[in-house]
Amino acid sequence: MDFPLTGCHGFQASRRQWLAANGAAGMSALLGKEVLASARPEATRSLIVVYLTGGLAHQDSFDPKPKAPLEIRGEFSSIQTKLPGIRFSEHLPMLAARADQFSLVRSLVGFVDEHSSYQNLTGFPMGIAQREGKPHLGSMVARALGPAQPTTPPFVDLFPVMQHRPYNSPGPGQLGQAAMGAKLDTRDLGSMKVLPDSMEALKVRKALIQNVNAQSSGFGNDFDGPYSRAFDLLVSQSLSRTLNIEAESERTRDRYGRGDSKHQGDGAPLWNDQLLLARRLVESGARVVTVAYGFWDTHGNNFKHLRGNLPMLDRGISALLDDLKERGLLDTTTVMVCGEFGRTPKINKDAGRDHWSRVNGCLLAGGRIKPGQVLGATDSAAAEVHDNPIHHRDILATVLTSLGLDLHAMIQDVSGRPMTLLPGTAQPVEKLLAAAR
Repeated sequence: MDFPLTGCHGFQASRRQWLAANGAAGMSALLGKEVLASARPEATRSLIVVYLTGGLAHQDSFDPKPKAPLEIRGEFSSIQTKLPGIRFSEHLPMLAARADQFSLVRSLVGFVDEHSSYQNLTGFPMGIAQREGKPHLGSMVARALGPAQPTTPPFVDLFPVMQHRPYNSPGPGQLGQAAMGAKLDTRDLGSMKVLPDSMEALKVRKALIQNVNAQSSGFGNDFDGPYSRAFDLLVSQSLSRTLNIEAESERTRDRYGRGDSKHQGDGAPLWNDQLLLARRLVESGARVVTVAYGFWDTHGNNFKHLRGNLPMLDRGISALLDDLKERGLLDTTTVMVCGEFGRTPKINKDAGRDHWSRVNGCLLAGGRIKPGQVLGATDSAAAEVHDNPIHHRDILATVLTSLGLDLHAMIQDVSGRPMTLLPGTAQPVEKLLAAAR
């Protein structure tokens, strides 16, 4: 986008470096021997999280108020969706036509006014999460279930390095480095490629280290874990093939909308190729894939910015849901689209909307999520919850339950102490869940 966009940190759109693929020591989740993507275990349940950095204006997207005064309803018209009486922004026509294929929550509460991914991904504000070691939900799944495939990490984090640091992905907290997501950059795969004439040398090196490890109880005891898996991954090259978007047809990439790797503001790129990559990863056995998508902190130029961003979001999420369904993956893959908070009911002097933590929404689809529902409602100004408030931590409980996890079961933290995935106050939203399949 070429127009100026002002966020609360004052940054203009710029390109940032993505994380290089990790070396052997940081690839503890990258496992095994060569397996084709089509060999995904039938019972594997997966989760794709699309995190909207900056906070999407709920009243200009999924919760329009067409009867409100102009200073509240804004510049956009609303359109009828597939569900009677439910309207979306005019810039979301593809999702409006698919509203019977996902569920929408319009009454999320419990957020604080904080620009960070922590609330969405750990269930807690950043300060609490960092102080108490609250783990990323992907780390919870990786620790509880482990890998589904020997060559695919259970948790892949596609978040780029964003200039506003709290947007970046939370770590594994008290679950330790073994539960950390594999941080992968699709533009730096050269560091993961091994030339054919290096294969034998790499195998010899692995054998030598294993020899030393066997003869020295104090050295390299972890080699049979993360280091060994990373070696096997480098030899197999399976993951690098999964990450090769160029293997997809031009038609498929066009269907998703491609997008641009250039960062928006101090947030994420509007890069639809990442949504396609998320599908490729769950198809090859990843249990959780997280994508940071676009920049939505619209204190100024709200409507001009959303005219560019909403159609891309509309196209990308629609393509993802269609693609998963056509490939027989939607019944086992939960998709969650979420952001930090909503935006102010009244438009400010800069044609923008400011932070509004009192209410927010999210989109849920696939897996055990019952489609065709809209839960909760806001008042006539989209300012307060009018019906059925749902805590955002209950949404995390819902998606973890959708993956087949028992929220009350104990897992061990990095010190071997028992812990639960979420606090006992977090409960799945039963209306969102279909019977286990």
